[in-house]
Amino acid sequence: MTAVGDRLFGVRIDSPDIDWRHRQNLMTCTPVEVPESVACAVMVYLAELRLIHVAFDFAVTACGDWYFLECNPNGQWAWQPPETVEAITQAIADQLEKGPDA
Repeated sequence: MTAVGDRLFGVRIDSPDIDWRHRQNLMTCTPVEVPESVACAVMVYLAELRLIHVAFDFAVTACGDWYFLECNPNGQWAWQPPETVEAITQAIADQLEKGPDA
């Protein structure tokens, strides 16, 4: 999940490998909704650490429980589905227009 300000962009990665980076040609990415409880926790995390843009890694169980793995303050996102990349790009541009105190 990528966070930019108060905007969250969830993407599910399906891969035959635990580390999807090994055979990226076999993975698929699908935009997903971020559960409200996860969104609220992420907003608290961002506020506490005074972060604007980060990429979070979660593991999601078959029954839909999200487990936090790590936060990447310079996480990459341009490999995601085109509509997600466009939305994140716009969110970053919007955030830059607001300035550092927004």
